Amino acid sequence: MFDFFKFFGKEESSSKNIAKERLKLVLIHDRANVSPKFLDMIKGDIMKVISDYMEFDSDEIDIRITRVQNKDSDYTSALIANIPIKKMKKIGKNPG
Repeated sequence: MFDFFKFFGKEESSSKNIAKERLKLVLIHDRANVSPKFLDMIKGDIMKVISDYMEFDSDEIDIRITRVQNKDSDYTSALIANIPIKKMKKIGKNPG
């Protein structure tokens, strides 16, 4: 027999976890004193730098700040960039 209460309980738990993760991200951004405008500036700078080396989908780039645990079991902020690469560009032996 299908238990509707368990089914909806799992869904609620999943939504709860998603909300919890979103709240963590908001708190991390707040503690790092990083505004969405600042992240957009970083995103623009990263796109400028890597555009010489690869083609990427600029609409799909995801830049965020998160907390990671380092080897001393302390937590620190980390910049995470998810950049979908379409194709690498051919670069000469001496690019500069």
